[in-house]
Amino acid sequence: MKKILFTLLMIYGFGLNAQRTDYDWKKMDPKQRKEIINNLSPNERKELLNKFRNNMVMDNLDIDPGDKAEFTDIYDEYLESQKQIKGQFDSNFNPETLSDDEAKAKLQQSFEVGQKLLDNRKRYAEKMQQVIPCQKVLKLFQSEGMMRDKMNERKPRGNSNASRPRQSP
Repeated sequence: MKKILFTLLMIYGFGLNAQRTDYDWKKMDPKQRKEIINNLSPNERKELLNKFRNNMVMDNLDIDPGDKAEFTDIYDEYLESQKQIKGQFDSNFNPETLSDDEAKAKLQQSFEVGQKLLDNRKRYAEKMQQVIPCQKVLKLFQSEGMMRDKMNERKPRGNSNASRPRQSP
């Protein structure tokens, strides 16, 4: 999932000129871009990815240049906070091997983490509204959902799921 997001953001980001270096990403062929990215340290790649992501969000929301720095700080803080909350839930388990009590506890934990994510989103929506209009905050969250949906469409399915038919709602 991270690789897909990285690829999507890199593709979009190549059209932007806010990188750490003076590369003209638009004029490079994919092989050149890949070579440059592969030569970056992991921290430099992460920094580049964050810049691409932030530029994509800023362009999509049409953030006023005077508000970009403040909004970027809040948005980065929001993403880091969401990441920390998600880290509280270990999703690397097989539900079929859990006892009833373990499954109930895991389900309850997933609800609690989900509620924390929602509460955090509300808190940051209020902070963001102090910098940008409510409509743009809504658009940001809407685009997050669309990105997540797109990534889930492209996400490779595990072998255990491939042989089973999907349940319909």
